[in-house]
Amino acid sequence: MSEIAAILLFTLAAGACIPLGGFIASFEHIHSRWLEQELRHSVIALGGGILLGAVAIVLVPEGIASMNGSMLAIPFVLGGGLTFFVIERALGLHRHESPQVMGMLLDYVPEAIAIGGLVSLGSPAAPLLALLIGLQNLPEGFNAFRELHATGQRSARRTLLIMVSLVAIGPAAGLGGYYLLADFPAGLGAIMLFASGGLLYLIFQDIAPQSRLNRHWAPPLGAVVGFSVALFGNMAVRGG
Repeated sequence: MSEIAAILLFTLAAGACIPLGGFIASFEHIHSRWLEQELRHSVIALGGGILLGAVAIVLVPEGIASMNGSMLAIPFVLGGGLTFFVIERALGLHRHESPQVMGMLLDYVPEAIAIGGLVSLGSPAAPLLALLIGLQNLPEGFNAFRELHATGQRSARRTLLIMVSLVAIGPAAGLGGYYLLADFPAGLGAIMLFASGGLLYLIFQDIAPQSRLNRHWAPPLGAVVGFSVALFGNMAVRGG
């Protein structure tokens, strides 16, 4: 398989999990109270756990390695967190604050760029990152559909069409990373670390608080399961 074909396959497969998650969420025959409480919070926690796993297992280690262990990694992580904070506040001031939708888009783009860059460098972490993106896009797509549809401004069909249109962002970002970062591994590392800082901000600002339910154990266990999935993927790819 050529490198271009690999990027398209990885990013399209990961992106397709966005509308797939939305499609699953579109079924209304599930008991509504259970769906909105236990299931929704557990799915949010699952996505948060996978996001945390992607940061800890792929993005930060690969980012630091691409920057040859430079201490400049720290400012990029901090800068990512600060930038995502500014974006979130700006969206909130304009009354477009949608944590799940924003989180899905803000992590999908830099991670897709990282896939393209990792493929160009021949890194074995590229398929693992694609797998983790897909796994996190599934619960994020589920919750993004519920979030968008709850506004009552669009039908379920239109919401799903919007989510399908988001799939194309991944291949475009992946190819951009491939062509722009093939000869600039330090730049790829900076993007991965920048994304890591932003994702950590989103996890603890938006995703983790939404996942908590009083006297319920499933949501926090969902986060543990999500992180364990990421760890398993890393061990499987690396033969651990």
